[in-house]
Amino acid sequence: MDIERIKAAARRLKGHARVTPLLSSPFLDDIAGRRVLVKAECLQHTGSFKYRGARSALSAMTDGDRARGVIAFSSGNHAQGVALAARQFGVDAVIIMPADAPCMKIDNTRALGAEVVLYDRSSEDRDAIGARLSRDRGLTLVKPFDDPEVIAGQGTCGLEIAEQAAALGITQADVIVCCGGGGFTSGIALALEAKAPDMRVRPAEPEGFDDVARSLASGRIERNSQTSGGLCDAIVTPQPGDLTFPIMHRLCGPGLVVRDDDAERAMVQAFARLKLVAEPGGAVALAAALYHGDDLQGDTVIVTISGGNVDRGVFMAALEKFGGP
Repeated sequence: MDIERIKAAARRLKGHARVTPLLSSPFLDDIAGRRVLVKAECLQHTGSFKYRGARSALSAMTDGDRARGVIAFSSGNHAQGVALAARQFGVDAVIIMPADAPCMKIDNTRALGAEVVLYDRSSEDRDAIGARLSRDRGLTLVKPFDDPEVIAGQGTCGLEIAEQAAALGITQADVIVCCGGGGFTSGIALALEAKAPDMRVRPAEPEGFDDVARSLASGRIERNSQTSGGLCDAIVTPQPGDLTFPIMHRLCGPGLVVRDDDAERAMVQAFARLKLVAEPGGAVALAAALYHGDDLQGDTVIVTISGGNVDRGVFMAALEKFGGP
C-alpha cells in the first residue's frame, strides 16, 4: 500500500464520490478548548465513507470478475456502499447482514437493489454462508476493510483533509478517525503521511470494542472478547485487519476510547451546532475531541463523522437523554 494506489483510486472516484466539507463551529471549539474541524463523511453517498472503498474496489476489478456479481459482509454502511456501487456498474450484489443490524441499514441496502441475506450472529457463521454463496454463484468478495483497493478508496478522504486543511493554513493537527477494522484509519494515515506529514492520526473506538487501541499499545493484533452488541454497531469488528494493523502501528498515535454516553452527547452537538445527523459509531471521533481533550495535543484537531445512518429511535433517544446542546 502506498500513496500512488490512493491517487489512482482518487482518479477513479472523481465525479462519483462527493468531496465532503470540512466544517467548524465556535460552540464546538469552546467545548473542546481548541479548534475543531469536522470532516462530514455522513454527507457522502449512502451516508458514510464506505462508498469510497466500495466504488474503488469495484472500479479496480476486471470486467469479468465484476460481471459475475459481488458479495460483501456488513452490518450496514459497507453494505450500502457496495450496493450502490454495484447498481452503478449494473451488476448483482449479495450482502450478508446480521439480523440485528439497524432497520434503516437493512432497508436501504435492499432499496439500492442488493439481495440481503440475514444471519444470526450468535448461532451462524457468516464466513461459511459467504463461502457457500460465492462458490455456488461465482461472486467476487468485496471485503469491508482488509483489502488494498478498499483502503485506497478510504484514503481519498485523507487527500481531501490535507488539501482542505492546507487551504485554511493548517498543516499540524491530531486527526481523529472513527475506527472499526482500520480501513478508513489506515487509508487516511497513508494519505496524510504523503500529503500532510505533520498531522497524526488517532483511532477512536467505543468502550468494550477497543481492539485497535489495545493492539497499538501491545504491538500485536488483539481481539475483542465480544463481537456484537453495543451502541456503536458501525465500528464493531472482531479485531484489526492483517493489512490495516501494520499501517496503523507504523503511522498512528495511541488510540482513543470513548463511552457510549459520550458518543450520544457528540451526536447531539453535531446536530445542534453543525446540523448534521451522526450515527453513534460515526460520532466517536467527535466525542474524543470534545470530551477527551487531555489526551490530545496542539491547538487544532480534525475529526471524521464517518456515518449518519441511524435509526430514528436511537437518534431521538440521544436527543431526549441529553436535552439538546
